Amino acid sequence: MSAWPIEFDEVTQARQHISLHLPTTPVRRYPALEELLGHGIELWVKHENHQPTGSFKIRNGLSATARLSKDQRARGVVAATRGNHGQGLAYAGRMLGIATTICVPEGNSRSKNLAMKHLGATLIEAGRDYDEAAALANELVASKGLSLVHSTNNKSVIAGAGTATLEFLEQVKTLDALVIAVGGGSLAVGALTVARELRPKLKIYGVQAAAASATHDGYHAGEARQTESADTIADGLATRSSYEMTFETLCEGLADFVVVSEAEIAAAVRAYLQHTGNLAEGAGAASLAGAIKLAPTLAGKKVGIMLTGSNLDEELLFKILRGDYQ
Repeated sequence: MSAWPIEFDEVTQARQHISLHLPTTPVRRYPALEELLGHGIELWVKHENHQPTGSFKIRNGLSATARLSKDQRARGVVAATRGNHGQGLAYAGRMLGIATTICVPEGNSRSKNLAMKHLGATLIEAGRDYDEAAALANELVASKGLSLVHSTNNKSVIAGAGTATLEFLEQVKTLDALVIAVGGGSLAVGALTVARELRPKLKIYGVQAAAASATHDGYHAGEARQTESADTIADGLATRSSYEMTFETLCEGLADFVVVSEAEIAAAVRAYLQHTGNLAEGAGAASLAGAIKLAPTLAGKKVGIMLTGSNLDEELLFKILRGDYQ
C-alpha cells in the first residue's frame, strides 16, 4: 500500500478546530431524487452548500490557516482558485487576521470574485485557467514570501476536507457508498482516509467533468495525465492535471471513476433546484450527476452524495435553466 498523504487523526484534529467555527451541515433524503435515480437506491444528500461561504472549502481554509506559524500568519498567504477555495481561505484569513492574496484566471466568475473581495482578499486576475493562475501564486511565494495554501497539495487542506465525510458517517451510519466529485481530489482523499478508518467496506466512487477529465483519465490509464483545456460549467472541477498529493491515493482507493457531460451536470443543477429548492453550482451538482450515471451499479444501496457548493453566477444559471446545455 502506498503512503497516503494524511492519517485519520489529522482529520479529527482538523475537526476539533473547525467545529469551533462551523456547525454540522445537515443530511437529508429527497424522494424525488431517489425516483430520479431509480434502482431502489436510498439517497442521502449532505448540504455543504449551507456553509457560510456556500461551499465545503471553508473547511479547508480553516484547517490550513490553523496550522500556520505566527511568522507565516504575519507574512500572509496566497492561493489560486476558481472561487470556493479562495472564499474559504479569505473567510479564515479575515477571522484570524491573516492577509490573503487570491489568484484567479481572467474571466473568472464575477460573483465569486466579488465574494472574495468582500471577505477582504486581494484579488489578482491572470492566466487563461486555474493552472496558469496557480503558476502566478507560486511566483508570489518566491517574490513576496507569502505562504502558499494550495487547494489540493496541502495536508491540512485534505484533512479539512475529510471532516465533511467524518460528519456524514456520524449522521448516516449505514451508507454503502459515497459518490464524490473530483477536481484536485481533496474531498475524495479525505473521504477515503475517513472510510479506511471507520468504514473499510464503504465504496467510494469518483466523478469528474468530461470536459476536465485529467484525473479520471489518469486513473484508468494507471499514470498521471494532463489535458489541453478544462472548459466546463463545473468551474470547481476545472483543472488540467492531477495532483501529486492525491493522485496515487485516488487510484488505490476509489471503487470506480466516471465522467459526466456538461448536459448531465446541468440536468443535476436543475434537479436540485426543482426537487429540493437548493441552488447547486456545477461542481456542487456533479456528484448527483455521477450517482445517476452509476445507478445500475449502486442498485439497492444506501448512497451518499454531497451538494458541495452553491456559488453559481446568475448568467450561467439562466443558461442552464433555459436548456443551453443539452
